[in-house]
Amino acid sequence: MGRHIRFNAFEMNCVGHQSPGLWAHPKDQSWRYKDVHYWSELAQTLERGIFDSIFIADVIGYYDVYQNGMDHTIRQAAQIPVNDPLQLAVPITINTKHIGVGITASTSFEHPYTFARRLSTADHLTGGRVAWNIVTSYLESGARNVGQDGLKKHDDRYEVASEYLEVLYKLFEGSWEEGAVLRDRDRRIFADPSKVHAIAHAGRHFRVPGYHLCEPSPQRTPLLFQAGQSEAGKRFAAENAECAFVGALTKPVLKAYVDDMRGRLSANGRDPEKLLIYNLTTVIVDETDEKAQAKFQDLLSYGSYDGSLVFMSGWTGVDFGRFAPTDLVRKAAPTELRSLLDRLESSGHPWTVEELARWGAIGGAGPILVGSAATVADLLEEWVDETGVDGFNLCYAIEPGTFEDVVDLLVPELQKRGRYPTAYREGTLREKLFGDGPYLPDTHRGARYRDIEAVKRLEQSAPSLTGE
Repeated sequence: MGRHIRFNAFEMNCVGHQSPGLWAHPKDQSWRYKDVHYWSELAQTLERGIFDSIFIADVIGYYDVYQNGMDHTIRQAAQIPVNDPLQLAVPITINTKHIGVGITASTSFEHPYTFARRLSTADHLTGGRVAWNIVTSYLESGARNVGQDGLKKHDDRYEVASEYLEVLYKLFEGSWEEGAVLRDRDRRIFADPSKVHAIAHAGRHFRVPGYHLCEPSPQRTPLLFQAGQSEAGKRFAAENAECAFVGALTKPVLKAYVDDMRGRLSANGRDPEKLLIYNLTTVIVDETDEKAQAKFQDLLSYGSYDGSLVFMSGWTGVDFGRFAPTDLVRKAAPTELRSLLDRLESSGHPWTVEELARWGAIGGAGPILVGSAATVADLLEEWVDETGVDGFNLCYAIEPGTFEDVVDLLVPELQKRGRYPTAYREGTLREKLFGDGPYLPDTHRGARYRDIEAVKRLEQSAPSLTGE
């Protein structure tokens, strides 16, 4: 019997998320994304299925590469309109007891001092069930609309992100000591000033002289997700991530990523098993293989060719609207390929633009598994056992039907095989996932900032450490 398989629900505070056109399916309810009860109902369904979290993607900006405009983006609701993800944390957790909420927020568009308060507040109000998915952003439209000239170069964005995390670690871990909050009514002392510290951060990108505005939340630093697959992204993840999100299309590619990341954690002095890796996957499941295939074909009939290429163009920077459906992807963009296109070609199949659009119409840029519960369980076991991946970020075709099928059909099959949890651990999200304490482990980069006065003395004696 192998180890447990883990699930997250890959979501977004919008219509359809990564299945463009499926909003028109008569059974889809994703148009209810503005309704707080929609999110509560979804969370209760997923908690019944022992999902680790609802992992909520986000973008600041919009997809305007395809046909050099926004017509198809708006017509197909391709992640516009989209609402703020962090505000979903409370409605998701107030009506559940265990499931976590992974919130995507970019280090490129918000100052770390204000974001630290928003994240600590969410961790307080959810009882320690919040995770932050750290992204550096990839849409030029987002940079322009917050007053920037454009996105920084890829590796430069990770340099900024590294300092951004340093500021947050200082605020979360070092500004308020353990025991700083006394709530002593007799002496009229709420908090001990000697145990609350200004962080005095003066770096290349940020200057934050003062105190964290929040007292320590249940996890102090919320659980950390990260999804970078470039060399810079993997270096960043090896230092910071506790959970990693990847989109490998084949098992050899996924195994190479898993092995690489485990090795990187070891090289950083971290326990390689303290990184949970989830692969993007879409599951279409029914009572029999035949019914699942029929369901899949029905769903595909609602997929949008243009909506799919809106995403593919935005993710790669290649305007696929310039090419015929029968053009090969490699021929269409010989000098413009990005990581997604490289991942596509790793499957060994010479993709046409039309095939790319059809494949991306359901679930975005990950594998699609179709079949009965037994068939899909077999496939998931193979992926886990052959690659070492911990679990899957499950994308939906229609909402909530795709997740209801997983919870009602697939989860019981995996539990029957002993390959899926039957209950949650108690505690914060970090405790539920790792079984240790609520805070970052001592070997994590963030732990070095707990003695903030010692950090400040070190930085004052070695100014180059601040990046100046």
